[in-house]
Amino acid sequence: MNALLLLALAAPIAAGPSAPPAPSPLPPPSSHREAPGITEMPKVDGTDFYMFRSYEPGRADFVTLVANYQPLQAPYGGPNYFFMDPEALYEIHIDNDGDAKPDLSFRFRFTNTLKDLALTIGPPGNQQVVSVPLLDIAPLSAASAPGLNLLESCTLEVVPGEGSGAPQPVTDAQTGQALFSKPLDNVGNKTIPDYDAYAASHIHPIQLPGGAVGRVFVGQRKDPFVVNLGEVFDLVNFNPLGSEFGEGDDLADANVTSLILEVPISFLKGTGPVIGGWTTASLPAKRVLVSDPSFEQPEKVHGGFRQVSRLGMPLVNELVIGVKDKNRFNASEPADDGQFLTYVTHPTLPALLEVLFGVTAPKLFPRSDLVSVFVTGVSGLNANGSTGEMLRLNTDIPPTPKAQQLRLGVLAGDLAGFPNGRRPGDDVVDASLRVVMGALINDAALAPDGNKPFTDGAFVDSSFFDESFPYLRTPLAGSPQP
Repeated sequence: MNALLLLALAAPIAAGPSAPPAPSPLPPPSSHREAPGITEMPKVDGTDFYMFRSYEPGRADFVTLVANYQPLQAPYGGPNYFFMDPEALYEIHIDNDGDAKPDLSFRFRFTNTLKDLALTIGPPGNQQVVSVPLLDIAPLSAASAPGLNLLESCTLEVVPGEGSGAPQPVTDAQTGQALFSKPLDNVGNKTIPDYDAYAASHIHPIQLPGGAVGRVFVGQRKDPFVVNLGEVFDLVNFNPLGSEFGEGDDLADANVTSLILEVPISFLKGTGPVIGGWTTASLPAKRVLVSDPSFEQPEKVHGGFRQVSRLGMPLVNELVIGVKDKNRFNASEPADDGQFLTYVTHPTLPALLEVLFGVTAPKLFPRSDLVSVFVTGVSGLNANGSTGEMLRLNTDIPPTPKAQQLRLGVLAGDLAGFPNGRRPGDDVVDASLRVVMGALINDAALAPDGNKPFTDGAFVDSSFFDESFPYLRTPLAGSPQP
């Protein structure tokens, strides 16, 4: 971290909006399993959001956006596996003019089509045609899927403005179709002998409104987040000053469902080089039961949509926002985040670590260093004038090649990494722990432990991921047993 950024991070930051909006009469559920409500709706539970300049060779003029949903997917999670919710709106939002409101959104909607494959059972004269109970009854390949019983696909639209503009369809640049097929989850090696090739056949070139081109992949991936999850929430049941390799990754055996887009920088940029991004999922405010018990779309839905999941910067709701406000945070927009500012200016996590481990929490209040990282962006790096929690990416900073990426991002001098966006190989847990404990406060009296290498012990870097789109690796197979 150079001196310019250290000084910028320590500078006072305006508090932003002070009057919170009127609370919702019924608190909506939150995302990432940090509130009870979302446990009832795992299909719209967001897990992680990534935004970075593409580091695949030859693709530096693009930004890759990754929104992951449905956490903790067991590879053997049959027989129904992890289809997306056809009633939900899954969106990736971009703020490109610094008002912490979406200027364009990428909206995914899913459709399930049941083929109702059946077998003729019984001897002649006593035969019955009976529907099969499985999602697939024959091996699948990149070229052929004759036995696939339930087909999942999605549409993709660009919605200008704050959701008020008319949605504009995104189409397959080769076929012109507006429906994108989604691969079946990695059931196992007998059902899908070559899952890499099968999944790669679902990477679609896309044409965006106005003629720009990009790529999209929607499907299951190995969960890219690496974290000592269980011990973090067991009163930090590990040594935060221990080895960076000293603990296990609790998500090592889990998959997720990923919405991965690659879009030209020119399509995303607005008044300046910095863009903000976050993902949300919304459900109909009022649902009705489906009279047809197939997997088709509901016949009727009344009312508008209600946001139930939100993710931008990692770990904010888990480790910063108080329990009483987690639901409200996930139903809000970044523009309304002034109501949560106290959680950032006077964070509780450093105080808890001080009590649990005898380390010394920073004594700078308000914590303007945290405000700049999580709320406004860092002056001279990725600030864009807005106040609100989101990932911010300076698109003028060139991507760092995969082999040269530093896992602590900006803390280690790699300005193309977290918190300037987020790449899959950025160790956001270690980086966030160090920032929270004062790594960016250039005053030993205010942050006496600010230079210590805080860690959760679950190591990750760019070597865990691919060099090319869609970057996240093949999901773990449900069979055979390891």
